[in-house]
Amino acid sequence: MKKRLLILAVLGFVAFTSCNDFNRLVKSTDNEMKYEVAVDYFERGDYNHALQLFDLLQASFRNTPKGESITYKTALCYYYQDDFEIAGYYFKRFVQTYPFSKDAEKAAYMSAYCSYRVSPESGLDQTNTHTAIKQLNSFIEQYPNSDSLQRAQKLLTDLNDKLEEKDYNICRLFYRMENYSAAITLFENMLKKYPNTPHREEIIFDMAKTYYDYAENSVTEKQRERYESCVEQCNTLVYLYPNSQYLQDVNSIAAKARKKLENIK
Repeated sequence: MKKRLLILAVLGFVAFTSCNDFNRLVKSTDNEMKYEVAVDYFERGDYNHALQLFDLLQASFRNTPKGESITYKTALCYYYQDDFEIAGYYFKRFVQTYPFSKDAEKAAYMSAYCSYRVSPESGLDQTNTHTAIKQLNSFIEQYPNSDSLQRAQKLLTDLNDKLEEKDYNICRLFYRMENYSAAITLFENMLKKYPNTPHREEIIFDMAKTYYDYAENSVTEKQRERYESCVEQCNTLVYLYPNSQYLQDVNSIAAKARKKLENIK
Protein backbone atom coordinates (compact mmCIF):
# COMPACT_ATOMS: atom_id res chain seq x y z
CA MET A 1 0.00 0.00 0.00
CA LYS A 2 2.80 2.41 0.90
CA LYS A 3 4.54 1.61 -2.37
CA ARG A 4 1.38 2.30 -4.36
CA LEU A 5 0.90 5.63 -2.62
CA LEU A 6 4.50 6.54 -3.36
CA ILE A 7 4.03 5.77 -7.03
CA LEU A 8 0.87 7.87 -7.13
CA ALA A 9 2.70 10.71 -5.44
CA VAL A 10 5.48 10.57 -8.00
CA LEU A 11 2.98 10.51 -10.85
CA GLY A 12 1.04 13.39 -9.36
CA PHE A 13 4.05 15.67 -9.30
CA VAL A 14 6.05 14.28 -12.23
CA ALA A 15 5.49 17.40 -14.26
CA PHE A 16 7.28 19.38 -11.60
CA THR A 17 10.02 16.87 -10.84
CA SER A 18 13.46 18.42 -10.51
CA CYS A 19 16.55 17.08 -12.21
CA ASN A 20 17.73 15.69 -8.89
CA ASP A 21 14.45 13.84 -8.34
CA PHE A 22 14.61 12.37 -11.84
CA ASN A 23 18.23 11.33 -11.38
CA ARG A 24 17.32 9.60 -8.13
CA LEU A 25 14.56 7.75 -9.95
CA VAL A 26 17.01 6.70 -12.69
CA LYS A 27 19.39 5.29 -10.07
CA SER A 28 16.58 3.57 -8.18
CA THR A 29 16.25 -0.21 -8.29
CA ASP A 30 12.45 0.03 -8.18
CA ASN A 31 11.63 -0.91 -11.79
CA GLU A 32 7.89 -0.92 -11.19
CA MET A 33 8.00 2.73 -10.17
CA LYS A 34 10.25 3.56 -13.13
CA TYR A 35 7.76 1.91 -15.45
CA GLU A 36 4.75 3.77 -14.04
CA VAL A 37 6.56 7.10 -14.22
CA ALA A 38 7.87 6.38 -17.73
CA VAL A 39 4.34 5.65 -18.96
CA ASP A 40 3.12 8.86 -17.37
CA TYR A 41 5.87 10.82 -19.10
CA PHE A 42 4.88 9.15 -22.37
CA GLU A 43 1.21 10.00 -21.96
CA ARG A 44 2.13 13.61 -21.17
CA GLY A 45 4.20 13.82 -24.36
CA ASP A 46 7.52 14.11 -22.56
CA TYR A 47 9.21 11.58 -24.81
CA ASN A 48 12.79 12.37 -23.84
CA HIS A 49 12.25 11.50 -20.17
CA ALA A 50 10.08 8.53 -21.11
CA LEU A 51 12.80 7.16 -23.38
CA GLN A 52 15.47 7.45 -20.72
CA LEU A 53 13.40 5.29 -18.38
CA PHE A 54 12.22 2.86 -21.07
CA ASP A 55 15.84 2.26 -22.10
CA LEU A 56 16.71 1.31 -18.53
CA LEU A 57 13.78 -1.12 -18.37
CA GLN A 58 14.17 -2.97 -21.69
CA ALA A 59 16.21 -5.86 -20.29
CA SER A 60 14.31 -6.20 -17.01
CA PHE A 61 10.89 -6.63 -18.63
CA ARG A 62 11.85 -8.41 -21.87
CA ASN A 63 9.25 -10.98 -23.05
CA THR A 64 6.68 -9.78 -20.51
CA PRO A 65 3.51 -7.72 -21.03
CA LYS A 66 5.32 -4.66 -19.69
CA GLY A 67 8.25 -5.41 -22.00
CA GLU A 68 5.84 -5.50 -24.92
CA SER A 69 4.44 -2.12 -23.87
CA ILE A 70 7.93 -0.66 -23.40
CA THR A 71 9.16 -1.72 -26.85
CA TYR A 72 6.05 -0.39 -28.59
CA LYS A 73 6.04 2.90 -26.70
CA THR A 74 9.77 3.31 -27.33
CA ALA A 75 9.08 3.10 -31.06
CA LEU A 76 6.30 5.65 -30.71
CA CYS A 77 8.54 8.01 -28.73
CA TYR A 78 11.03 8.13 -31.58
CA TYR A 79 8.24 8.36 -34.15
CA TYR A 80 6.59 11.33 -32.42
CA GLN A 81 10.00 13.05 -32.40
CA ASP A 82 10.32 12.48 -36.17
CA ASP A 83 13.29 10.14 -35.74
CA PHE A 84 11.86 7.72 -38.29
CA GLU A 85 14.97 5.63 -38.80
CA ILE A 86 15.25 4.60 -35.13
CA ALA A 87 11.46 4.38 -34.77
CA GLY A 88 11.36 1.97 -37.71
CA TYR A 89 14.03 -0.16 -36.04
CA TYR A 90 11.99 -0.46 -32.84
CA PHE A 91 8.73 -1.16 -34.68
CA LYS A 92 10.48 -3.94 -36.60
CA ARG A 93 12.03 -5.26 -33.41
CA PHE A 94 8.59 -5.25 -31.78
CA VAL A 95 7.14 -7.44 -34.57
CA GLN A 96 10.06 -9.85 -34.32
CA THR A 97 9.86 -10.09 -30.52
CA TYR A 98 6.07 -10.06 -30.12
CA PRO A 99 4.69 -11.50 -33.40
CA PHE A 100 1.37 -12.48 -31.78
CA SER A 101 0.73 -9.14 -30.13
CA LYS A 102 -2.50 -7.29 -30.90
CA ASP A 103 -0.23 -4.43 -32.03
CA ALA A 104 1.96 -6.55 -34.34
CA GLU A 105 0.04 -5.61 -37.50
CA LYS A 106 0.14 -1.90 -36.71
CA ALA A 107 3.83 -2.11 -35.82
CA ALA A 108 4.58 -3.89 -39.11
CA TYR A 109 2.84 -1.10 -41.01
CA MET A 110 4.58 1.60 -38.98
CA SER A 111 7.97 0.00 -39.59
CA ALA A 112 7.34 0.11 -43.35
CA TYR A 113 5.95 3.65 -43.09
CA CYS A 114 9.06 4.83 -41.25
CA SER A 115 11.21 3.38 -44.05
CA TYR A 116 9.00 5.29 -46.48
CA ARG A 117 9.60 8.49 -44.55
CA VAL A 118 13.41 8.14 -44.74
CA SER A 119 13.32 7.38 -48.46
CA PRO A 120 15.22 10.29 -50.09
CA GLU A 121 14.32 12.35 -53.14
CA SER A 122 14.75 10.64 -56.50
CA GLY A 123 18.16 12.16 -57.26
CA LEU A 124 19.84 10.48 -54.27
CA ASP A 125 20.82 6.91 -53.42
CA GLN A 126 17.66 4.78 -53.24
CA THR A 127 18.78 2.03 -50.84
CA ASN A 128 16.17 3.13 -48.28
CA THR A 129 13.53 3.22 -50.99
CA HIS A 130 14.20 -0.40 -51.91
CA THR A 131 14.06 -1.33 -48.22
CA ALA A 132 10.70 0.40 -47.83
CA ILE A 133 9.31 -1.33 -50.94
CA LYS A 134 10.39 -4.70 -49.59
CA GLN A 135 8.75 -4.00 -46.23
CA LEU A 136 5.51 -2.74 -47.78
CA ASN A 137 5.27 -5.76 -50.07
CA SER A 138 5.83 -8.01 -47.07
CA PHE A 139 3.13 -6.17 -45.11
CA ILE A 140 0.61 -6.42 -47.98
CA GLU A 141 1.32 -10.12 -48.38
CA GLN A 142 1.08 -10.85 -44.66
CA TYR A 143 -1.96 -8.66 -43.91
CA PRO A 144 -4.14 -8.68 -47.07
CA ASN A 145 -7.22 -7.71 -45.04
CA SER A 146 -5.58 -4.94 -43.04
CA ASP A 147 -7.30 -1.59 -42.57
CA SER A 148 -3.96 -0.09 -43.62
CA LEU A 149 -3.86 -2.00 -46.93
CA GLN A 150 -4.89 0.91 -49.16
CA ARG A 151 -2.45 3.25 -47.46
CA ALA A 152 0.34 0.69 -47.88
CA GLN A 153 -0.49 0.30 -51.58
CA LYS A 154 -0.45 4.08 -52.03
CA LEU A 155 2.96 4.31 -50.36
CA LEU A 156 4.22 1.50 -52.59
CA THR A 157 3.03 3.35 -55.69
CA ASP A 158 4.77 6.54 -54.53
CA LEU A 159 8.06 4.70 -54.01
CA ASN A 160 7.91 2.91 -57.37
CA ASP A 161 7.16 6.23 -59.05
CA LYS A 162 10.26 7.64 -57.36
CA LEU A 163 12.43 4.82 -58.74
CA GLU A 164 10.92 5.35 -62.16
CA GLU A 165 11.69 9.06 -61.99
CA LYS A 166 15.29 8.28 -61.03
CA ASP A 167 15.67 5.88 -63.97
CA TYR A 168 14.24 8.46 -66.35
CA ASN A 169 16.61 11.16 -65.10
CA ILE A 170 19.55 8.79 -65.58
CA CYS A 171 18.48 8.22 -69.21
CA ARG A 172 18.41 11.94 -69.84
CA LEU A 173 21.72 12.41 -68.06
CA PHE A 174 23.43 10.05 -70.49
CA TYR A 175 21.88 11.98 -73.38
CA ARG A 176 23.20 15.28 -71.99
CA MET A 177 26.60 13.65 -71.59
CA GLU A 178 26.39 12.79 -75.32
CA ASN A 179 26.72 9.09 -74.57
CA TYR A 180 24.06 8.35 -77.16
CA SER A 181 24.50 4.59 -77.32
CA ALA A 182 24.02 4.19 -73.58
CA ALA A 183 21.12 6.67 -73.57
CA ILE A 184 19.25 4.69 -76.25
CA THR A 185 19.78 1.41 -74.40
CA LEU A 186 18.53 2.97 -71.17
CA PHE A 187 15.48 4.52 -72.85
CA GLU A 188 14.59 1.16 -74.42
CA ASN A 189 15.04 -0.68 -71.15
CA MET A 190 12.90 1.87 -69.36
CA LEU A 191 9.99 1.34 -71.75
CA LYS A 192 10.25 -2.40 -71.11
CA LYS A 193 10.55 -2.00 -67.35
CA TYR A 194 7.77 0.61 -67.07
CA PRO A 195 5.33 -0.11 -69.94
CA ASN A 196 2.72 2.20 -68.39
CA THR A 197 5.08 5.04 -67.55
CA PRO A 198 3.56 8.54 -67.81
CA HIS A 199 6.85 9.54 -69.47
CA ARG A 200 6.26 7.29 -72.50
CA GLU A 201 5.50 10.14 -74.91
CA GLU A 202 8.50 12.11 -73.71
CA ILE A 203 10.78 9.07 -73.88
CA ILE A 204 9.87 8.37 -77.52
CA PHE A 205 10.57 12.01 -78.34
CA ASP A 206 13.89 11.83 -76.47
CA MET A 207 14.80 8.67 -78.41
CA ALA A 208 14.10 10.42 -81.70
CA LYS A 209 16.42 13.29 -80.69
CA THR A 210 19.03 10.85 -79.42
CA TYR A 211 19.07 8.79 -82.61
CA TYR A 212 19.41 11.95 -84.69
CA ASP A 213 22.34 13.27 -82.66
CA TYR A 214 23.83 9.76 -82.59
CA ALA A 215 23.71 9.61 -86.38
CA GLU A 216 25.20 13.10 -86.69
CA ASN A 217 28.17 11.98 -84.59
CA SER A 218 28.61 8.58 -86.22
CA VAL A 219 30.94 7.30 -88.91
CA THR A 220 29.40 7.27 -92.39
CA GLU A 221 28.81 3.52 -92.37
CA LYS A 222 26.54 3.79 -89.31
CA GLN A 223 24.61 6.92 -90.20
CA ARG A 224 21.89 5.40 -92.41
CA GLU A 225 20.84 2.92 -89.75
CA ARG A 226 20.64 5.60 -87.08
CA TYR A 227 18.81 8.18 -89.20
CA GLU A 228 16.31 5.47 -90.10
CA SER A 229 15.84 4.66 -86.41
CA CYS A 230 15.28 8.36 -85.78
CA VAL A 231 12.54 8.51 -88.43
CA GLU A 232 11.00 5.35 -86.99
CA GLN A 233 10.76 6.91 -83.53
CA CYS A 234 9.27 10.08 -85.03
CA ASN A 235 6.63 8.03 -86.86
CA THR A 236 5.85 6.10 -83.67
CA LEU A 237 5.31 9.30 -81.71
CA VAL A 238 3.01 10.79 -84.37
CA TYR A 239 1.02 7.53 -84.56
CA LEU A 240 0.62 7.06 -80.81
CA TYR A 241 0.23 10.73 -79.91
CA PRO A 242 -1.33 12.62 -82.86
CA ASN A 243 -1.90 15.64 -80.58
CA SER A 244 1.51 15.46 -78.95
CA GLN A 245 3.01 18.60 -77.50
CA TYR A 246 6.20 17.59 -79.34
CA LEU A 247 4.51 17.27 -82.75
CA GLN A 248 6.12 20.33 -84.32
CA ASP A 249 9.58 19.45 -83.05
CA VAL A 250 9.36 15.79 -84.00
CA ASN A 251 8.19 16.63 -87.54
CA SER A 252 11.16 18.96 -87.89
CA ILE A 253 13.57 16.22 -86.69
CA ALA A 254 12.01 13.69 -89.07
CA ALA A 255 12.31 16.08 -92.00
CA LYS A 256 16.00 16.68 -91.26
CA ALA A 257 16.67 12.96 -90.89
CA ARG A 258 14.95 12.17 -94.22
CA LYS A 259 16.98 14.86 -95.94
CA LYS A 260 20.18 13.34 -94.52
CA LEU A 261 19.11 9.91 -95.77
CA GLU A 262 18.59 11.31 -99.29
CA ASN A 263 22.22 12.44 -99.30
CA ILE A 264 23.59 9.11 -98.12
CA LYS A 265 24.53 6.85 -101.00
